[in-house]
Amino acid sequence: MTTFGESHGPAIGCVLDGVPAGLTIDEEYIQAQMQRRRPGQNAFATARKEADRVEILSGVFEGKSTGTPIAMVIYNTNQKSKDYGNVKDLFRPGHADYTYWAKYGIRDYRGGGRSSARETAARVAAGAVAKLMLKELGIEVRSGIFQIGDIVGEKRDFDYALKSEIFALDPDREEAQKAAVLRAKEAHDSIGGAALVEATGLPAGLGEPIYYKLDAVLADAMMGINAVKAVEIGEGVHSAELLGSQNDDEMGREGFLSHHHGGTLGGIGSGDRLEVKVYFKPTPSIFKPLKTLDIHGREVVCELKGRHDPCVAIRGSVVAEAMMALVLADMVLLNLGRKMDDLVRCYRREA
Repeated sequence: MTTFGESHGPAIGCVLDGVPAGLTIDEEYIQAQMQRRRPGQNAFATARKEADRVEILSGVFEGKSTGTPIAMVIYNTNQKSKDYGNVKDLFRPGHADYTYWAKYGIRDYRGGGRSSARETAARVAAGAVAKLMLKELGIEVRSGIFQIGDIVGEKRDFDYALKSEIFALDPDREEAQKAAVLRAKEAHDSIGGAALVEATGLPAGLGEPIYYKLDAVLADAMMGINAVKAVEIGEGVHSAELLGSQNDDEMGREGFLSHHHGGTLGGIGSGDRLEVKVYFKPTPSIFKPLKTLDIHGREVVCELKGRHDPCVAIRGSVVAEAMMALVLADMVLLNLGRKMDDLVRCYRREA
């Protein structure tokens, strides 16, 4: 996947390479995935209203993928660039303004340009195509929010998350998590959160032993999402507190007897449930005066306007789900040529 576009440009989009020919491209399904991430739907997301309609430009004919690159575009229709006029020459704290300026000497200050989370809409579109392919193989990828601020849910109900305004996995903690988001919003602040992304139905053997490990590529994909600051697989950081006897997953005839490894061993998928936790920092766009510098090195005060998510983790969970789907689709295709038996079945012509 390669994405293009900026937050306040005419459009954003992506080019998706390597999709096998003959995959049914369900545009209604793709649009339904976009709807989950779409802004402006409730009090827990930015008020920016975008239809996020996906237009497929290439790579699909009569509802089927052709094997050539699939290009998709999403037009921006609700930009309010004037809201950013007062930050034209200063660096917003917590944003990529300073680092983009240091790297390029020029930046699109309208909503962060290329560094804006608006870019992730294209990732969801690409991830939807990957999920269509994975569904054909019996692989399901799901996500939800298990933590907002210091409020951590214990239950993992992915079906409930689909109905929740904040994609909450724990019905018993949802109201407390919602209240935390609204308190931060009313205080002109923001709050962090964490998503759980899970895949089931996977075959064992996905991923490469050293240089393209399943867990390493997943971590790279998740850390590439705006505002993500940490990723855990299985026990994650908690494994540092355990003994080997506590962390090892014993096995029986029916499979693993516990799930500390999170679905990968030695960088290769075990075939067990794949479990990744993704941690998002608070949205840096807050409506409180903050000290900063301008492009001339002068000390100034940043006072933001505009429309921003009070908790970027909520919609970010949908993006994390899309990224896992893209990684798994890639791994499934890479794994096809690992055994001679598979190559013989594919290419050998019987006399």
